Amino acid sequence: MAKTNPKLEAQVRTVLGRKVKKLRREGLIPATIYGHKFDSVSVQVDGKSLNKLFTQVGESGLVDLVVGENTYPIIFRNPQYHPVWGDLIHIDCYKVNLKEKIRATVPIEFVGESLAVKEGNILVPVTEEIEVEALPTDLPEKIVVDLSVLETLESVVTVADLKLDKDVVEIKTALDQVVIKVEEPKVEEEPVVAPTEPVEVPATEQKTEEEKTADEAVKKIEKEKEKE
Repeated sequence: MAKTNPKLEAQVRTVLGRKVKKLRREGLIPATIYGHKFDSVSVQVDGKSLNKLFTQVGESGLVDLVVGENTYPIIFRNPQYHPVWGDLIHIDCYKVNLKEKIRATVPIEFVGESLAVKEGNILVPVTEEIEVEALPTDLPEKIVVDLSVLETLESVVTVADLKLDKDVVEIKTALDQVVIKVEEPKVEEEPVVAPTEPVEVPATEQKTEEEKTADEAVKKIEKEKEKE
């Protein structure tokens, strides 16, 4: 049974340039359809629908973009986010030729538990996505890595260890690239404070102002007695 691609509806966009801010306030996100030997088309899509679908398929899942009576097989590329709020504000839709191989970035998903982590060590993800080349219909939406293979401190997962159908998907990222590894937790050393030698304070400097005043009064009386 052939896989059914998720669909996303879009409308041709006439609002361009800085005026697209108005679209975003209305809950719409501007996008552009482009591809090899294809004249680009400016479109707009519902923000909630796009965000939900993009979270699901990422930049490697094939989507049928419906614009009026036309349907374009596309993959998402170059998502742009608001620099402050982090909201998706624009995305490109690359129209693919289903008979031609393309390159795409595929995310890595970590599942399961590591015995090495249970023993007190920590996981260190190094690579969260890899680049592959395949026909659009053969592109995986994600690559799953089972953390249970990380049993000791020396355990590591490289790109070469990833489970893919290498007959239809060609990995472009270096095979020796580390995906995830295990390290010992770092122990923060407390700063060593050098001991300070006690400083002797003259007895007169240890007295309060009242005591000093009283001493001066006694000395004055004693001097007066000596004069008598």
